[in-house]
Amino acid sequence: MYGFDVKVNGGFDSAIEKVTEELGKEGFGVLTTIDVKGTLKKKLDVERKPYTILGACNPVLANQAIENEPDIGLLLPCNVLVREEDDGTVTVSFMDPKAVLNLVDNDQIPALAAQVREKLMRVRDALAG
Repeated sequence: MYGFDVKVNGGFDSAIEKVTEELGKEGFGVLTTIDVKGTLKKKLDVERKPYTILGACNPVLANQAIENEPDIGLLLPCNVLVREEDDGTVTVSFMDPKAVLNLVDNDQIPALAAQVREKLMRVRDALAG
């Protein structure tokens, strides 16, 4: 498994706001916002339900990871996916940093990955409540 998710109440835009707010409480900022629906419409004239990828970063932990493993930027930031389902519900999915950062052969990284995972799981739990 490379991620975990939660169904959220409210609409798509509300979910983006809520997840951004909860990420902030855990020290994350959103570095990138990729509007996949808009991009596919523009480039391919394909209609999709709302689907946005947020690139979340906790600067303190990212800095520690980069200091220990300079190439770790290839696996950053932590992606958070917000998507509208066919039934109109909204799912927020989180990349599991432990699964992804397990690719790195460095003894310092697992502890950092565990910290990031704990923080993202608290965000997920806050969205569920």
